[in-house]
Amino acid sequence: MHDWNTVAETGSIPDQATTGKNRTGFWTPARTSIAGFVLFTAIAYIYSQISNSPIYWPGLLMTLILYCVIYYIGAISVRNKRGKTDDMLVAGRAMPLWISMFTMTATWVGGGYITGTAENVYKSGFVWTQAPWCYSVSLIVGGIFYAKKMRRYEFMTMLDPLEARFGKRMASLLYVPAVLGEIFWSAAILTALGTTFGMILGLSFTVSIIFSALVALAYTVVGGLWAVAHTDVLQLSVMFIGLFLTLPFAFSHVGGIGQAFAHYREGMQGAMSLFPPLLGWKDPAWGDLYWNWWDFALLLILGGIPWQSYFQRVLSARDENVAMWLSITAGILCAMAAIPPTLIGIAGYNADWQELGTTAPENSSMILTYVFKYMTPDLVGAIALGGLAAAVMAAVAASMLSASGMAAWNLYRPLVKPQANQAQLDRVIKRSIMIIGSAATLIALSAKSVYALWYLSSDLVYCILFPQLTAALFYKGANKYGSLAGYIVSFILRVGGGEPLLGLPPFLPYPMIQDGVVLFPFRTFAMLAGLVTIFVVSYLTRNVCPPLPLRNLHRQKTGQPTNLTV
Repeated sequence: MHDWNTVAETGSIPDQATTGKNRTGFWTPARTSIAGFVLFTAIAYIYSQISNSPIYWPGLLMTLILYCVIYYIGAISVRNKRGKTDDMLVAGRAMPLWISMFTMTATWVGGGYITGTAENVYKSGFVWTQAPWCYSVSLIVGGIFYAKKMRRYEFMTMLDPLEARFGKRMASLLYVPAVLGEIFWSAAILTALGTTFGMILGLSFTVSIIFSALVALAYTVVGGLWAVAHTDVLQLSVMFIGLFLTLPFAFSHVGGIGQAFAHYREGMQGAMSLFPPLLGWKDPAWGDLYWNWWDFALLLILGGIPWQSYFQRVLSARDENVAMWLSITAGILCAMAAIPPTLIGIAGYNADWQELGTTAPENSSMILTYVFKYMTPDLVGAIALGGLAAAVMAAVAASMLSASGMAAWNLYRPLVKPQANQAQLDRVIKRSIMIIGSAATLIALSAKSVYALWYLSSDLVYCILFPQLTAALFYKGANKYGSLAGYIVSFILRVGGGEPLLGLPPFLPYPMIQDGVVLFPFRTFAMLAGLVTIFVVSYLTRNVCPPLPLRNLHRQKTGQPTNLTV
């Protein structure tokens, strides 16, 4: 019988030991990619005939070729690696710096980042386009204060320090907001991709999502972080090329960059700065919105740190100094990556859609797609779409691997099978990738409120995980009682503020409520209250529940020497 684990890792069927022949299996990565291209092309053709839907074949074929190349790179990237769990999760802590810079940047600069930046520039001006600079600051802050310490202890996942401080059961409880954030993030960007594909290529929403998810699942299962990192290099490069190609064509319809920017500035008066006025709460144009703005800014900056997708890259660095500078450099690149979608949003704002043969987009989130379709030649729009699809796949693959790694390392290993070996953990990771990827795909196909769920999950990451991770890393007296109390306080205070997008009304008497929406910065309040609760309860219960030192549990378990305890 074949060793199907080897098949999954190498992309080819190994030789039969009994034959004595040195043969390469038929399903090599190259042949698999070619077969996938032919198969999906045939499926698209049959679909177009049955549904009588015209398909834009140049764009579809270009996207298919890109997907096949991505799979091929992902499949071959794992060859000659050791095949251990640290290869799957942190690339053996031997990721080259230049690849690490690409994959760290791609962690944030995905399809949601690009489309969201263009959308907010088009709709609300610079002041409410917070993600580009907030995520950049988040990576820099994470690099200076969190990356070095996490890498110093050689943790495998973000939940490791939580397991060390608070115990395995508390770590499993903290896995809930972490995995929800990853799943709904993937579902949201798959939804955006499905909508874009449907408009430009003529494929249905369902077909687009399933196809993209299958490719991302395939190369992530095959190669783990090595595959994700190597494909990130291609995906980020194609995305930048596609976006920059659209700019001269888009601005040729609106009189050039200078004229378009002047008109945009005139129309967005009061929204052209990155920050609100210094005393914005006294400004009638801002009022309580000032505090709401800062609430979301802090959510993006501090809430952007406690994600496994981020720490997976940090922990793959060669040493702690590389980890720090890798994160700082990625923060700078993240800010630079916002330039093309910002310019696309300005071009879309100035567009005369009637002259271009259509009407203005009903939903501002479609502005990127409209610019691709109506303001650029078909071929350029197809290349840009391929870049957007590549960015989405990069984000989905990173998210699936992150959530699956935590499931195997921080749930299965400590709670189900403490003596699990590397091969068993590797299998659990791969199966978890398939389960979590399927869950994200199903949610993207069926849930209309996926963006609302994504925002809520991001809130939970900020309100719950950030204070927990901060206390675990920097407060020696933190214990599991404090952790549990902080969890409960943060959760109640966050949910008590309601969520309009989910139809959840506020049930706590927060001030600054307008039209049923709480403008009081209750998310930051919930985060700070949770952090203070951890400190206070941990101190009061220090004799009943002595605090545990911060240490690498896996390294101690395997008998490797360590003197790192805090």
